[in-house]
Amino acid sequence: MTRQDKSKLIEQLSSSFLDSNIIICDYKGLSVRELEVLRKDILNSDSKVQVVKNKLANIAFKNANIEGIELKDTNIFLWGKDQIALAKSAQKFADANKEKFVIKAGFFDGKIVDTNHIESISKLPSKEELIGMLLSVWTAPARYFVTGLDNLRKSKEV
Repeated sequence: MTRQDKSKLIEQLSSSFLDSNIIICDYKGLSVRELEVLRKDILNSDSKVQVVKNKLANIAFKNANIEGIELKDTNIFLWGKDQIALAKSAQKFADANKEKFVIKAGFFDGKIVDTNHIESISKLPSKEELIGMLLSVWTAPARYFVTGLDNLRKSKEV
C-alpha cells in the first residue's frame, strides 16, 4: 500500500467515523470464508466492515475526534448509523464464533462503550419492530371501537 493509498484510506475512514457508531472486534483465527458471513450480514444492515492497520485506524480516530480507544493485536472495524442493527450483527456473529471473534469495544453516540453495553443494545428490538409495536398501540383504540360496534350490532340482531 503506497503512502498516497494510506492517506486516501485515512481520509475515507475519518469521514466515515465522524457520524457513525463503531464496534471494534478481534478476529484472530477466523478464515476468510467465515469473515464473509459477517461481511454479508453487515452490508445487509447498511453498515461497513473493514480490517485496518492499527496505526492507520488511530490516525483516522484522531481526525474524527475519537479519543480513548487503545488498539492492540488484530482488529476488524464495523461501523454504521444504526447502532442496534450494528450491535445485533456483531453479537450474533460473536455468539456463533465464540473462540475466534471477540467484541472489544465500541463508540456509540460520541461515547466509548464496553462489551456489556453492546450486548444489551443487541437485545433491543430493531427499528422496524419498534415501529410495528407503535403502530399496534396506535391502532388499538380503533380496533376496540370497531369490535364494540360489531358486538352491539350482533346483540341488536338477536
